[in-house]
Amino acid sequence: MENILLSLREKAKREPKKIVFPEYADERVKKAVEYIEKEKIAYPLVLTPENLESEKQEEFANIFYERKQIKGISLEEAREVMENPLYYAAMMTRLGYADGFVAGAVYTTSAVIKAALNCLEIDRSVGILSSCFIMFIPDCKYGENGLFLYADCGVIPYPNSEQLALIAIANARFARDILGICPRVALLSFSTKGSAEGRWIDKVKEAVSIAISKDNTLLIDGELQADAAIVPEVAKIKCANSEVAGRANVLIFPNLDAGNICYKLTERLAKGRAVGPIVLGTVQPFSDLSRGCSSEDIIDCTAVTVVRAQKR
Repeated sequence: MENILLSLREKAKREPKKIVFPEYADERVKKAVEYIEKEKIAYPLVLTPENLESEKQEEFANIFYERKQIKGISLEEAREVMENPLYYAAMMTRLGYADGFVAGAVYTTSAVIKAALNCLEIDRSVGILSSCFIMFIPDCKYGENGLFLYADCGVIPYPNSEQLALIAIANARFARDILGICPRVALLSFSTKGSAEGRWIDKVKEAVSIAISKDNTLLIDGELQADAAIVPEVAKIKCANSEVAGRANVLIFPNLDAGNICYKLTERLAKGRAVGPIVLGTVQPFSDLSRGCSSEDIIDCTAVTVVRAQKR
């Protein structure tokens, strides 16, 4: 994990991008931005209420109004929205004044996601917004030597089968394109291969079928219990013929309750490192942050955002 994060920082340094930070007053953000600028990981743009340019505010407000007037918003209301540094940052990213933004140390995840949905373009090849955490558990032999992607832990509360399939595909692409690892995707459940029955299990099974129909190159399996997904000895007993079971490094949770609870427990009880939530599904990249994040988390989320911008 540490090698991968260092690798991402080095990749970012090769072609730094303009990344906007709208949470100007947070000490963790200040510390992270200072390091990012010094190490040339990105060209950080820190927004304050005082440095929002009036001409850009008017430009952004007009575009926002054109997009949202069908929902009853007035131009004056759009201008008020663009007084918010978060929305200003999202519009800077949408219109190419910046290559991405990082927020969430102060703003809630719902506020950051709402700004992205209202301002950024949706990637039609993905078709859905979801989030993932890059997770690392020290001294762990499972996954990719302790490295996992957990998804979705921050956006969709109760995904249906189609949404679960799209989350799985988006995270597999992220694992391959950004982290440089071969994704082995497990859709998790309280059942392994029919050991229990119910509509929750049927949803996961259907999601696997949908994902394969959309991308038959995926290494994906489900429904799998967590131990069957990551522990080879358990996988041999429960599903010996699976290419994924016992070796999964991308874990797709059946709902937001499970994903969010699991990542926080992993972080606190197993002394895991959680980087994210990284939001997938927009054309222009951005990263959300946990409000409990550290400066190191902000730095690493910035590096990920830069590398994603490079890939565009």
